[in-house]
Order: sequence, then structure tokens, then C-alpha cells
Amino acid sequence: MIIIALEMWYNSEKLKGENMASTKDYIQRTLVVLKPDTVQRGIIGEIVQRFERVGLKIVGMKMVMPNEALYRKHYEDIGKMITRRGEQAFRYNVEYMMTGPVIAMVLEGVEAQPLVRKIVGPTEPKSAEMGTIRGDFSHMSFGYSDAKGVGVPNLVHASGSLEEAEQEINLWFNANELYDYSDLNEKYTR
Repeated sequence: MIIIALEMWYNSEKLKGENMASTKDYIQRTLVVLKPDTVQRGIIGEIVQRFERVGLKIVGMKMVMPNEALYRKHYEDIGKMITRRGEQAFRYNVEYMMTGPVIAMVLEGVEAQPLVRKIVGPTEPKSAEMGTIRGDFSHMSFGYSDAKGVGVPNLVHASGSLEEAEQEINLWFNANELYDYSDLNEKYTR
């Protein structure tokens, strides 16, 4: 009887081990771009702090002034913005993005991509809840921006999926611009 119970326990533990994902499978990287309105309003630190406070680690960061070709690759080739929102919205957005420099950064952490989307809030600031970056720092609707003929100043771009994140990181960063290092937060956030 004891032997049968031990065999059953051993087999169940063996199955658990085979079906369990490694904790490394949960560590993700995602792209965040602090848009011209964030830079020009001087709120970069407040926004970056929100990501760091939850334990996300910055593994790459730079200020850049991308050209239209990079934005086309980013927003249409990867993000399919024309397909989702139309040519006019795409044009307004690219014009808005080219009004000043942006901060591109790669964040790493446990399930980083969905966590960043949760912190940032929905794309349309009007729909964003208070407590999210867009809910706390912006409020414009798609309708208003379309009527005004401008892109929506929604502060932050955050990758929409893991697949997008990988493509976007490869578009914005070279491998030698991304760093692996340990930080003290990892003890409590990983």
C-alpha cells in the first residue's frame, strides 16, 4: 500500500515538472516609446518611475528623432495602423510623432508586455482610467483629434503583443544597445 502511494506521488510530481514552465519563460522584454508630448511636457521621470516602481528593469534607453520611414515601419508594417484606423489617422500620428524627440526604451520583467499595457491604459486617453499613465496625464479622444486634424497626444507607445514587442525592439535597438544586469528589485519582483 505504501509503495503504491509513493509511486502515485512520484508520478504526479514527475508530471508537474514536465508541465511546469520555467520562471525564465515569464521574463519578457517590451518596447516603450515616450512620445513628443511626454518629452516636451517634462514628465519623463514621472512616467519612467511608474515602470520602475513595479519592478520593471530598463535594459535599453535612448533619445532619438526618428524619420518618417522608421515610423512607417513601426506603425504600419508592424502595428497595422492604417488597417485598423485608416490612412488619415496614420498620417496625423506620424506628423505628431515627428514634432520632437522621443525616448525609446526596452523594459524587462515578469510578464512585462501585458504589465506595461496595464500601467499605460487604453490607446485613447479619453477611455483611460485614472491611475493609468494616460488616465492621469492625458484626456483627448480620437474624435476630437480627428476633428482637429492632429495625432492623439497619448504620451506613450507600448507594444501590443509579445510578437510586436520583439519586432519593435529589433527595429528601434541594436543588440549592443541592450544590457543584461542584475538589480536589487529582482529579489522581490522576480
